[in-house]
Amino acid sequence: MVEKSRDWGGGFGPRWLGLNVPWGKYGIHGTNQPHSVGSHSSHGCIRLLNSDVEALFPKVPLGTQVHIEGPILGLGESLPKTLVRGDRGSLVLLVQNRLRAAGYYDGPMDGWFGASLENAVKRYQRDHGLKVTAQIRLAEYQRLGLLE
Repeated sequence: MVEKSRDWGGGFGPRWLGLNVPWGKYGIHGTNQPHSVGSHSSHGCIRLLNSDVEALFPKVPLGTQVHIEGPILGLGESLPKTLVRGDRGSLVLLVQNRLRAAGYYDGPMDGWFGASLENAVKRYQRDHGLKVTAQIRLAEYQRLGLLE
């Protein structure tokens, strides 16, 4: 937890608990749309009912480590998204880690799909007989051991 704010603005409800992630500004917050809690309607934040985030806020000091658990590639109801240059997030970071471990990626571990990751993906695809698309699709997820 790297940031705590009251009335952060707009649809974020009465409290904001900011998380330290390299690919953007994400956090735990309330909402002005309580019906959206629990749905896949955010871009990576964790939405709580306003009463719940207000109760949590005083209990979590700055510096608290936050561990988010769940299926690594989503809920399993559908295939993970195709990753392309410009994407960002935990899936990109996961791919960066796998390609680094395989000796293909030496760029920053930042969750951003930039030029260096794109080049690593193309080399990996070429070396493993995959169609060279510079994208992470089902075949790449499987070959990287992220799906069975």
